[in-house]
Amino acid sequence: MISHEDFLKLDLRVGKVLKAERVEESKKMLRLEVDLGDERRQVVAGVGLVYNPEDLVGRQIIVLVNLEPKVFVGVESQGMLLAADTVGGPVILLPEKEVPPGTKIK
Repeated sequence: MISHEDFLKLDLRVGKVLKAERVEESKKMLRLEVDLGDERRQVVAGVGLVYNPEDLVGRQIIVLVNLEPKVFVGVESQGMLLAADTVGGPVILLPEKEVPPGTKIK
């Protein structure tokens, strides 16, 4: 269990995927350029076995933005895309309706 105060430390926002491409040397990893309203960030996500990069461009996703950067397969990720972990592979979480990029999730 975490406290409510700990949960409030998570900065979750809606992002819009501007670009998406496969990361060389990985079948699983995609490099996404994401519009977060006031900034753009690079996010690396292990969803490439289920999603084609071109299908993600223009879609809105949920991003954890205050996560420490981490390097995956030589590419720095500046946030984490949220996805459900299912038997069939990851399922990206999406807002029900379109909202402005950068909208905070509470």
